[in-house]
Amino acid sequence: MDFAISISGFVALYVFMLAAFAGWVIIGHVPAILHTPLMSGSNFVHGIVVVGGIFALLNASTVLEQAIGFFAVLLGAGNAAGGYAVTRRMLAMFQTSGARPKLVHAHARTHRAKKS
Repeated sequence: MDFAISISGFVALYVFMLAAFAGWVIIGHVPAILHTPLMSGSNFVHGIVVVGGIFALLNASTVLEQAIGFFAVLLGAGNAAGGYAVTRRMLAMFQTSGARPKLVHAHARTHRAKKS
C-alpha cells in the first residue's frame, strides 16, 4: 500500500492558520507561574525549526528556496538564542542576590561601576 499525501497551497495555509490560532488560545491561558518552563520548551521547538530549515536549505533547488531556507535557519537560530537568554535572565530573578551568575550584561556592569 502506497500513501501519497499532497497538500495544496490553500490547505497548507488553512493548517497554518489553524495551528497559529490554537497556539494563541493555548498560550493565552497559561498562568504566569508557568511562563519560564514554557519558554524553555519553546526554545526546544525553535531548535527543531532550525533543523527543519537546514533540511529545507539542503534540499533547495532554486534560489528562492535557498533564500527561504536561509532565512528559516537565521530566524530560528536567533529566536532560540534569544529565548535561552531570556530564560536565563528569568531564572536569575528567582536566585538570591549572592548567587547571581557570573555572566552579567555589559550595561549592568558599567551601571554598577558608576554607582560605587
